[in-house]
Amino acid sequence: MAEQKIFAGPRIRRIRSARGLTQTAMAEGLGISPSYLNLIERNQRPLTVQLILKLASIYKVEPEELHGEAGGSIAALREVFSDPLLAGELPGDQELVEVAEAAPNAAAAVIKLFRAYREQAERLSDLNELLAREGRGTAISGARLPVDEVREMFERRPNHFAALEEETEAFAAVLDPGDDLFGALKAWLKREYGIVVKVLPVATMPNWRRRYDRHSQRLFLSERLSPYDQLREVAMEACLMRMSVAVAAGIQALKLGSDEARRLARFELGRYAAHALMMPYQAFQSAALRARYDVDVLRSRFSVSFEQAANRLTTLQRPGASGVPFFMLEVDHAGNRFRRAGAQGFPHSRFGGGCPRLAVHSAFTQPGQIFVEAVEMPDGAEFLTFARTLEGPQGTFGERPRRTALLLGCDIGFRDEIVYGAALVPAPGKPGAVVATPVGPACRLCERPGCLSRAEPPVTRPLGLDEMVTGLSAFDFQ
Repeated sequence: MAEQKIFAGPRIRRIRSARGLTQTAMAEGLGISPSYLNLIERNQRPLTVQLILKLASIYKVEPEELHGEAGGSIAALREVFSDPLLAGELPGDQELVEVAEAAPNAAAAVIKLFRAYREQAERLSDLNELLAREGRGTAISGARLPVDEVREMFERRPNHFAALEEETEAFAAVLDPGDDLFGALKAWLKREYGIVVKVLPVATMPNWRRRYDRHSQRLFLSERLSPYDQLREVAMEACLMRMSVAVAAGIQALKLGSDEARRLARFELGRYAAHALMMPYQAFQSAALRARYDVDVLRSRFSVSFEQAANRLTTLQRPGASGVPFFMLEVDHAGNRFRRAGAQGFPHSRFGGGCPRLAVHSAFTQPGQIFVEAVEMPDGAEFLTFARTLEGPQGTFGERPRRTALLLGCDIGFRDEIVYGAALVPAPGKPGAVVATPVGPACRLCERPGCLSRAEPPVTRPLGLDEMVTGLSAFDFQ
């Protein structure tokens, strides 16, 4: 195998400058010509093994220092330039390498300044959310990525699209799927558009869930997907074709700020329509009432996944035929939030969803197990929550599978209507009350003292810096 060439011009220049040497003097010590050293310093010639050994011997330079690259700085600089404020200014990888190598101190200063800017932006966002909870909302906003704009839009509006519900009911009448929706969709795509659906092996589609080849009129699905996810992909494709006018009107109503955001919204509306087609509103709402919102019963009855059935529960808000107003939150094991939605919008001001004490994080300790608990917010509001892990696309041997966890919640007042309410423990001496876990909206907005799970200090309190006293929390505050 050919050895990787080492270009370390800026590092050689710093070594020379630190010792006050001219190029001629350093070249003489290394036994090379000044012009060759000049080419090395301009990254036009790589270092040879002999030169690395001479540098280590004469200037006491560790070979690892010459081999290493400023990978951490390059990654951090890439994050800096990916900020929406610098949209269109993202330099190429080579330019980032040149900045990190030629001016490491300047690069570190830029990264430090960016992190301070990001920290202040997060604090402003937290304070804005806190003021909004108190009825004193502000117009504070910052540059956002299109994906953030779309997520916020779908989180803040009710997760119910009446026009799409009507369109999917009309589509279902045309399909007349019986017990084979997958077969009916494939037949419809073939009949109406000449599209053939084909499942391909992992080796053929290593990086895709779905791919539509317009030239051959074939829709390819990855065998990594479960049968439920394969059905959703085909349903999405069919719905986006048949309901293009209704989907376009829905996107227009969202008033998004960029073409990229509108494309992301189209995907979200396509997934909504696919769920509505797989789980027709009236049948699903009636079944949910009879099963007392038991997600496992619903997933079996409609031949869908746990995630799909849980997601559909958050959409049951048709006037005159509404269900319990559930909200949902999906996170990974690192705490990254992927999706938040709710029948009446995700309850940011009442629930938050950023508390590390929520059972959704404990769900990773027992994959597939449902965790039920009541939680109490600092203002006394209580919610019934239940959480479970979700499995992503099937990996091949040696691959780490993608696993997330989903939390569904609703106001505690609905506990008697929900099968999971029976798992709550009655509070001793308090008729009608249940034992609830004290949580907060997020560490930055929570003022509960002595919390063992606290990850950040609250922005509303000064830090407690008493050298004589140390509290249980990682961050003491006054």
